[in-house]
Amino acid sequence: MTRILIAAGVMLAVGLSACSTTSRRERMVRAPRLCEDLTLPVYFEPNDAQVTRDGRRAIVAGAAQAKGCKVDEVRVLGLADAAGDPAANLELSKKRAASVAAAIRRAGLPDAEFEMSAVGQAGSVTAAGQAPVRRRADVTIKLSVMK
Repeated sequence: MTRILIAAGVMLAVGLSACSTTSRRERMVRAPRLCEDLTLPVYFEPNDAQVTRDGRRAIVAGAAQAKGCKVDEVRVLGLADAAGDPAANLELSKKRAASVAAAIRRAGLPDAEFEMSAVGQAGSVTAAGQAPVRRRADVTIKLSVMK
């Protein structure tokens, strides 16, 4: 009976050692970094061009995701709601784009070609007459694998 228990214990120990969570090779080999383009919406308070805390978090997260990749281009498109004076909304959307571009640079994104544009309230009303909230800047970060 003692021999059976010892044999069972040895078999259990050998069996469990084969079930280790990661092998040495797996710990040395890491998954390749995906350098796929990123799209980030950065939202603003009404009639404001200052990047919010949540906006900064989104930008920092995007910069962290781009780390280790080549940043080919950064596009920032400033938008505004349909309400208000069209000229004022265009100016506000320009300020939003510039504010987001500055926040992206501060977040440590490698130097890249920046393309900033603003459309104000243009296109802010749908064909059905709806005016969705557009207090934002849309950011597209074009990435590729570093060579």
